[in-house]
Amino acid sequence: MNFRRKLALWLEKLRRNNLKQLHPLRQLFWESTLRCNVHCLHCGSDCIASTETPDMPAMDFLHVIDTEITPHVDPHKVMVIISGGEPLMRKDLTDVGRALMQRGYPWGMVTNGLALTEKKFFELRQAGLRSLTISCDGLEEDHNWLRQHPLAFESATRTIRLCVAEKGLVWDVVTCVNQRTINHLPAIRDMLWSLGVCDWRVFSIDPMGRAAENPELILSDDQFRYLMDFIVAEREAGRQVSYSCEGYLGEYEGRVRDHLYHCAAGISIASVLIDGSISACTSIRGKYYQGNIYRNSFWDIWEHGFKPYRDRTWMRQLEPCKNCKVFSFCEGNGMHLRREDGSLMLCHLHRLTPHS
Repeated sequence: MNFRRKLALWLEKLRRNNLKQLHPLRQLFWESTLRCNVHCLHCGSDCIASTETPDMPAMDFLHVIDTEITPHVDPHKVMVIISGGEPLMRKDLTDVGRALMQRGYPWGMVTNGLALTEKKFFELRQAGLRSLTISCDGLEEDHNWLRQHPLAFESATRTIRLCVAEKGLVWDVVTCVNQRTINHLPAIRDMLWSLGVCDWRVFSIDPMGRAAENPELILSDDQFRYLMDFIVAEREAGRQVSYSCEGYLGEYEGRVRDHLYHCAAGISIASVLIDGSISACTSIRGKYYQGNIYRNSFWDIWEHGFKPYRDRTWMRQLEPCKNCKVFSFCEGNGMHLRREDGSLMLCHLHRLTPHS
């Protein structure tokens, strides 16, 4: 790694340490439902169409917004991201969006597009929908296989076309790459670009949730390196392609995304989960919950909790971080990759480092 990149990483570390002290709330996820209209093979939450877990009442979430968050923040600087499950399973989604807009909060969501009709799309835009992320995981056969629905691809591409024609909406496409699609990346790129996509985020799948039972979804080390090389080449060709926000990537830092690696969970990102649990990004589970909106003050938790997130030196006691020379830059990888006992599911740097 050259001197300039090392210097950039040290400056990023200083910036990150300062951010931990300030911990400004910038993104708030709301896990609004566990219901979903597809049955994705890689789902981390094991969402299904009918679930015993009821949707959180909208007024419970808005009460947190009104009493716990708005008095302490500039609403215009906090992006609310409505997640699931599939947010469009909620009949009151437009009403919730409008309520957030009236309170000054920009909001967005992640969708598979299956229930997003043209009418519903423009209703949501009128209700203040600011950003949208569309999942499209490959060409038609592969996408429908991963999503386990025969109309998944048709719905995703229809949603992309709606976004292309809509001015003022911030949107992108996310693709979860697996062993079945890794060799189709150029074809997937060409398909997305032909639809009008200009911003493409590429994810690798982690061994959690249903994906833990589907080893063919997890890239080999060689395939993972190929993915990084593909993204580098795309960016050098002037296309807006980037890798997901997770994982310190060693020699690829500064080359595969617009920012250097940092995990903002619990530092500038929080979430309210379906049962009221207070957490960081919605992929983080178990012992890393910090409280519950039905028992605790959200803002008190945000100000005085989240210690495992903001001081990650505890990870240095565990392998493979124990003797790692770049822990200062990585800080133990993303919190969503930590199991209940604190152990790490996988190390991105290890996957990219040649070893016998």
